Amino acid sequence: MTLFLLVDHLLRLQSTSLMGKRAWPLLHMVLIGATFVSCAPFNYLATSKSISFKSMRKEELDLLIKFIQEAAHEHVAVDLSAKVSSLSADMSCRLMFGKKYMDKEFDERGFKSVIQEGMQLTATPNLGDYIPYVAPLDLQGLTQRMKAVSKIFDAFLEKTIDEHVQSKDENKTKDFVDVMLGFMGSEESEYGIERPNIKAIILDMLAASLDTSATAIDWMLTELIKHPRIMKKVQKELENVVSLERMVDESDLDSLEYLDMVVKETMRLHPVAPLLIPHESLEDCTINDYHIPRKSRLLINVWAIGRDPSVWTEPDKFNPERFVGSNIDLRGHDFELIPFGSGEEALPNDMLPTELDMTEEFGLTTPRAKHLLAIPTYRLHK
Repeated sequence: MTLFLLVDHLLRLQSTSLMGKRAWPLLHMVLIGATFVSCAPFNYLATSKSISFKSMRKEELDLLIKFIQEAAHEHVAVDLSAKVSSLSADMSCRLMFGKKYMDKEFDERGFKSVIQEGMQLTATPNLGDYIPYVAPLDLQGLTQRMKAVSKIFDAFLEKTIDEHVQSKDENKTKDFVDVMLGFMGSEESEYGIERPNIKAIILDMLAASLDTSATAIDWMLTELIKHPRIMKKVQKELENVVSLERMVDESDLDSLEYLDMVVKETMRLHPVAPLLIPHESLEDCTINDYHIPRKSRLLINVWAIGRDPSVWTEPDKFNPERFVGSNIDLRGHDFELIPFGSGEEALPNDMLPTELDMTEEFGLTTPRAKHLLAIPTYRLHK
């Protein structure tokens, strides 16, 4: 049985038995006693109302476009990796907290630096996870470093929650923290959400939003620069569907079919999380004649599924056209393509360098090892 068929069987036919999630032990050091969304059993926030911040997203995107337009006019290179990461961080902070934070408001090392350090520590293989009796020795120093990071997180989140609790402005738009505080102590809520849970949920959402979307966009831009033919097809579709008289609006996305295929192909080759959050078997079960005891930790290698030759023709080739006529989406129901989990979890011309560094960096997500720099060309007529 191939890897894809095994995962398909595992998640589709045995989904109830494997609905548990087991966080890496280091995660529990960040906020003891709290539940992370990504590690919650079943779908923790499935019924929560989404918060619409379309105007906020447009404001932040307009700032980035203005910067790129100026860079194009001056013909200077832009660090796309850094700018996309900053865009993601600013959007995430406004969504979560209602405002952007300067780096030094969080810690002297900077907001994104501490978040990234926490994620890198969590992703680092820890001997204590595999040899429990050596865990108390902290041979790699990971526990000590994670405790130091957790103190910074906890102090920041305590301050943020206090600011929201004490806020008397009834006219301000509710952000994510406001919504979570509304659940706290509510008897109508299906889950008992208290202050430690709110901190864990905020941290989980923040860490995910800072890295995943930025990494995905970074890799998509990289592939488009590396493949001028595909870049031109995307540009042509934008001209035909949107025109060069205005910016793309979110309402245009459903009509941009080729761009959708490019996104899917990027997610196939460069899943933002190469290994999904570990599943845990809630009961004894049998998968393809393999007996899986209760409480077993199961890791799903999404990166390998995306490059499985039994599923994909020429799996190492970036070819968006492979999705023509395909109903595969990114919602986690098609196990050939599950970059965000499964089920309910869920420019340049032809004068290009012949080689573009495609090295990936190890971690919970797989960003580029080196930042992507490019000189932009502004194409709108106004």
